[in-house]
Amino acid sequence: MKRILVVDDSSFAYNEIADLVPSDEYEVIAHAKDGEEGIRLYEELKPDIVTMDIIMPGIDGMEAAKEIIQKDPTATHKIIMLSSLCDMDTLNEVHALGMRHLIPKPIEKDVFLYAISHLE
Repeated sequence: MKRILVVDDSSFAYNEIADLVPSDEYEVIAHAKDGEEGIRLYEELKPDIVTMDIIMPGIDGMEAAKEIIQKDPTATHKIIMLSSLCDMDTLNEVHALGMRHLIPKPIEKDVFLYAISHLE
């Protein structure tokens, strides 16, 4: 069972992700509402997968991902970035941090399930 941490200021997004994942393979273990809480919960819970919204109050998703990766370089293969801003600059920034996945919002089930099933 793979454990998922959702980092998103929207409770709707948290519920959406919890509803999308097959409960026999994945468990959504926590919801962080901003980047600071996401960093803390990552260190505390050591999840297998992190879904990280980019636009959040306080520390945004890019900065939170950067801090997590600095502390745990293997996190590049655990974090999936989510955003309504899916342009080439954002994708390049995601790739520059070593991550491979940027999923547009609203989340399409097939795209999301493909991404989480292809993490290392």
